[in-house]
Formats: sequence, structure tokens, C-alpha cells
Amino acid sequence: MIELQNVSKTFQTDKAEVEAVRDVSLTVEKGDIFGIIGLSGAGKSTLVRCINFLEKPTAGKVLFKGTDLASLSTKELLQTRRSISMIFQNFNLLAQRSALKNVCYPLEIAGVPKKEAIEKAKKLLAVVGLEDRMYNYPAQLSGGQKQRVAIARALASDPEVLLCDEATSALDPNTTRSILALLQEINEKMGVTIIVITHEMKVVEQICNKVAVLDKGTVVECGPVKDIFVMPKSEIAKELILPKNAAVAEIHGNTVIRLVFDGQSSFEPVISNLSLECHTAVNILGADTKNIGGKAYGQMLLQLPDDEGAVTRIKQYLDSRAITYEEVEHHE
Repeated sequence: MIELQNVSKTFQTDKAEVEAVRDVSLTVEKGDIFGIIGLSGAGKSTLVRCINFLEKPTAGKVLFKGTDLASLSTKELLQTRRSISMIFQNFNLLAQRSALKNVCYPLEIAGVPKKEAIEKAKKLLAVVGLEDRMYNYPAQLSGGQKQRVAIARALASDPEVLLCDEATSALDPNTTRSILALLQEINEKMGVTIIVITHEMKVVEQICNKVAVLDKGTVVECGPVKDIFVMPKSEIAKELILPKNAAVAEIHGNTVIRLVFDGQSSFEPVISNLSLECHTAVNILGADTKNIGGKAYGQMLLQLPDDEGAVTRIKQYLDSRAITYEEVEHHE
């Protein structure tokens, strides 16, 4: 559906050149919910603007359904962009228009007859659960409702791809979950491929099937979400999955490991069995569970004893049970 081949984007400032995106290659398949995640300043927003050619890459190619966007005329590019809609963190609604008129706006620009545009806008507002708010203005809507209007507006052009640039960053956790569930429903029922730009791993874990981790403009890790959650290879992915924790930061010296359980092993008394078989106690520093691709995954941080023999026995026990674990860098 979308392929980036060695895409780079450099900006010229008064003082120097800034390479916002560097040699990025990605493939987004039809039907994917593809996450692009990174910390602030990683180049995420620049990259997403390269995908729809709002920013022309300095180098490399952006292919949409096999067509190089750089080869299109201005008119052809505008037409192609109708298939690649976008929603934003700050909604970008027109304050003087009702929800219905906001959804009608792109249809008006496309020359759709007024009656037809209104009927389509009403149907789309029903899709996002706002049929009872269609005559309300943005000032009369909550943040979540505004984003639902923005999603309905983005769907007005019948896009094949929906770009979501930090679309839930301004929302509270419960509203974020409801918006992500709506996006997942749109992906499943309408067949829209979705690219999610975010700095929050919980967003990726909830709805994405694949993820690319961006750091300083470069993709440092890419693959199925579950694989990167279970065994992150890059330092930035580890930081996103296991943020620095104030309580853990006080631990000095002892080995700390991160266990990862899939849905089946999470029901087994792993820690109790480990303590009994290895004849040693471990300190649980933290634990949580995630739903990734409809399957439960858990992670747990353990502080091991200050005894090399005990640490060896524990690692041998985990290996014998095929339990995934990795040693965590000291949080000093």
C-alpha cells in the first residue's frame, strides 16, 4: 500500500542543516494498523508529512500503491491525497461550523452536491457515534467528540489510508481508549489502512499490528508489535516499553531482570515455583499486563539476590521453562 525507500528530509536553517528524517525504509501493507513511535523530536511528524507529500523528501522515494508520488503532477497529487486522509492532535475543526458542516467541508471542496454531502456527513457522524451532536459547534463538544468529528471529516473522501498524527495526545486515558477502539473498528469494518504516529507505547499496544521505532530521524527497530514488546533490541524501544521508574531507580548493585509472559504462561505461578525450585527469594519491583493483538502479555521486573550462584539457578530455571527474560540495565 505504502512503501518508503531510503527517505530523508533535510531542513535548512540560518545556522545549519537539520536532518529530520534519515534513510527511512518502511512498508505498510493494506489493512495494517501501523505504528510509528518515538520520543519528542524523533522526526515522526516530518515523516508522516513525507508520506502524503506535504513535505517533499530531500532524498528517497514514497510509493503509494506502486506509484512514486514525486512523478505525479500537482493535480494528480491532489487527487491521490484524497485517498490519504489525516487527523491531528488539535482536531483542526472550523469553529464557525457545526459538526455536520465540518464533515461536509471536504465534500464541498470536492464539488459534491449539497444534499448528497449532507446525507453522507450524517452517515459518517453516525459511524463515529455523534448523530445526536451534528448541529453542535466545536465549542460545545468535548475533546473526544471533537476528535470523532475530525475522524468523520477525514473519512468523507473515502480514503484508503488514514494518517493519525498524535491523534490522542490531547485526550484523557478513557477517551483515548474509546478513540483507539473506534479507529480499530474503522480499520476492520471499512478496510481503511491506518498509520498511527505517537510517542506512547500504550497506543501502539492497544491497536497496532506492526510498529517502527524512530530515534533521531532513523528507524532503529521495526516489526510486529508483540515481537518488539517481548524482546526490544534498541535502547529507545526499551525505554518506551519500560520507562524509567522512580522506585526502581533506587535499586543499586543487584541484577534486575524483566520477565515477559504470553497469555498462557501468565496464569502459571512462575515466581512461586521459581522460589521453591531455586531455594531463593526475589523482589518484585513492578508488574503489568498488556493486550496486544487480542492476546494478553504480562511483564514483571524482578530484583535478584546478590548471589551469583542463585542468579545462575534462576536463569537456568527460566530457560528450562522457555520464559522470555532480559537483564535490565542498572537504573542508577
